[in-house]
Amino acid sequence: MKIVADLSLYPLQDSPVPEIIGFIQKIREQGGIEIVTNQLSTQLRGEFEAVTGAVNHCMRAVMEASSHTVVLVVKYLNVDLEIGRLPSLTPDA
Repeated sequence: MKIVADLSLYPLQDSPVPEIIGFIQKIREQGGIEIVTNQLSTQLRGEFEAVTGAVNHCMRAVMEASSHTVVLVVKYLNVDLEIGRLPSLTPDA
């Protein structure tokens, strides 16, 4: 089953940007998934096992490496949406 996940990472510290960038870089190293990152979140697309496995693997690494609290918000959708293009806001004619 193909799914889409929307991720937002919040390291609770004074300068979270390096941890967020490190998390995104680690996610990009995972195989079998499509990844799109924007200013608000990172979206993953692929088979259920590949997406959830990548999220779990990378989140564990961030939590183990951080001395601060880290919050990851994930929304999983059980649909195969295109994540590489902007959505249409008007109904199809």
